[in-house]
Amino acid sequence: MLLLNGDQVRKAFPEASAHHVVREVMRRYSAGEVVQPVRTVLGPSRDGSLFATMPSRVTGERDSGYGLKAVLHIPGNTARGLPTHVGVVIVFDPETGQPLAMLDGASVTAIRTAAASAVASEALAAPDAGDLALIGAGTQARSHLLALREVRRLRRVRVWNRGRERGERFLAWARTQVDAGVELVATPDDALRGADLVCTTTDTTQPLVHAKALAEGVHVNAVGSSVPGRRELDAAAVASCSVFVDSREAALRESSEIAVPIEEGLVPADRHLPEIGEVLLGRHPGRTSAAERTLYKSLGMAAQDAASGFAVVRAARELGIGTEVDFSC
Repeated sequence: MLLLNGDQVRKAFPEASAHHVVREVMRRYSAGEVVQPVRTVLGPSRDGSLFATMPSRVTGERDSGYGLKAVLHIPGNTARGLPTHVGVVIVFDPETGQPLAMLDGASVTAIRTAAASAVASEALAAPDAGDLALIGAGTQARSHLLALREVRRLRRVRVWNRGRERGERFLAWARTQVDAGVELVATPDDALRGADLVCTTTDTTQPLVHAKALAEGVHVNAVGSSVPGRRELDAAAVASCSVFVDSREAALRESSEIAVPIEEGLVPADRHLPEIGEVLLGRHPGRTSAAERTLYKSLGMAAQDAASGFAVVRAARELGIGTEVDFSC
């Protein structure tokens, strides 16, 4: 079995490779080529932690087989300087069933989540979109900046973060990564004003994005509110957008951003939620007008983790990185 830490995962899985793998697995999911139950979540506990397990099976000629992600969400890790999402991704040999590799789950999650937002942005954002608002300045904000620069030419980046110190660190780093003006702003509305690309990457229960702050024609990737009870967009903001998801089944069961607008009567309960994979397959047109607001409600898919795991293992062996452990005895 191959063991890969976070640095090794990042070396083996650059943004362009992740984009290709995640795009393909989203297409396969909507084509019925993925077996993926809705994840099992334990918690929250008194400290706000959550534990989730996500098995899947992906079919196809490449990056396919059985995989499992086990992940813990530990809010207190921010103060410790550690990722809030920690865990492992395990993939199994497609022929023998032996454990093939165990990978750092935080790095896989950060890379594939941002890749999915980039796939959604490529499919739904206006072709000339490049004024990016980032709500949050943590790990996901960093991975999203790197992923989005692959699919759109960024002209300006405005960042809001609740803590000024982390925001300043992000600002210094971001200015070395993109050929665009990057600025730290005082409020979420300041970041959103006039933006045609938005990524929300915070762990909040109180919405930070309101309909009045969203520009016409904007595309939003809502990433941080990945469990019930958390929302980054208020109900009116969601109702004002054409909403797309990675998995319709998961979104209807797990997303408060989908559920609350229905509960408040702002959208009908039978509102259709097209999947990004359906857009990629040509089963849905995606954006239909320049003024349309589009929203990709990201929850994450176990199949993305599994396919990413197989792709990382393939690249890691080509690069000669990782630690092999005899797991057959």
